[in-house]
Amino acid sequence: MSSGAETARTEPTAAPADLPVVPVRHPGRWVGAVVVLVVAAMFAHWLVATSALSWNVVWHYLFDPAILTGVRRTIVLTVIAMVIGVALGIVLAVMRLSQNPIVSGAAWLYIWFFRGTPVLVQLLFWFFLPTVLHSVSVGVPFGPSWFHTDPKTVITQFSAAILGLGLNEGAYMAEIARAGILSVDEGQTEAAQALGMTRLSTMRRIVLPQAMRVIIPPTGNETISMLKLTSLVFAIGYMELLTTAQVIYGRTFQTIPLLITASLWYLTMTSVLYVGQYYLERYFARGATRALPPTPVQRVRARLGLGGGAAKGADLPTSTLLVGRPHR
Repeated sequence: MSSGAETARTEPTAAPADLPVVPVRHPGRWVGAVVVLVVAAMFAHWLVATSALSWNVVWHYLFDPAILTGVRRTIVLTVIAMVIGVALGIVLAVMRLSQNPIVSGAAWLYIWFFRGTPVLVQLLFWFFLPTVLHSVSVGVPFGPSWFHTDPKTVITQFSAAILGLGLNEGAYMAEIARAGILSVDEGQTEAAQALGMTRLSTMRRIVLPQAMRVIIPPTGNETISMLKLTSLVFAIGYMELLTTAQVIYGRTFQTIPLLITASLWYLTMTSVLYVGQYYLERYFARGATRALPPTPVQRVRARLGLGGGAAKGADLPTSTLLVGRPHR
């Protein structure tokens, strides 16, 4: 027994034969890639071979002064509406989180109303409001007025577009800001209060800077959506990009080429916003990850073997800590 056991222990085990490593095949991926390439080639051939698209008309109107004016007005509408929406949204989010039931209820009612009605309806409402509102006055409630004016001179096409888009955006930004504020750990607020900071100072210096990591991505999406929502102001006759294209093709009957022209400008503007949103998200993610994801330029350099593929920020902490000084 013992000698057999010793023999079994001393005999070397035979080394396994070297087996070839065969990668897993994915035929479905190749089939899907072929289908996508065929469809893309067919679409590209249709774009090039279809003379009815009139690409010469598209290039002719792409930098037309009227189209460029429409692009500028679209950008102005987007910027002003988003500034109003973001500022109003933060105020409404703070009101929603208030312990005062009247303040919290008023914010909830505002959000409920503006999220529950279509943007187009709101635009038409503000534009036609002067038909039922004959005077706008500023003064003591139910008392004497210091200033009054005719709504027809105040509510123009531009102001109606700003009111409709900005006030509606404020309701959506309120929920985005509230979600970002609630994402910050309560210990941050408790630590700030222990340092003697007021509620407003805590919100401004502690909570909101940390909440930006959650707020920025949906805000970027809202900005891109707002850029496209400005096309709805054609209903009130404001001459932004789409309305300008409609006026031109109504005169020249080149409907599809002018719509392609407007689409190219919308794609250009949204692409710029995509880039800005990416770098903003990357900036505010510095305190949440050890290493930031590489930028598109860094990815290209890494693939070409030029170096620079590693992203900066490897030494950043994994969690965001309390920032700021004690309130004096």
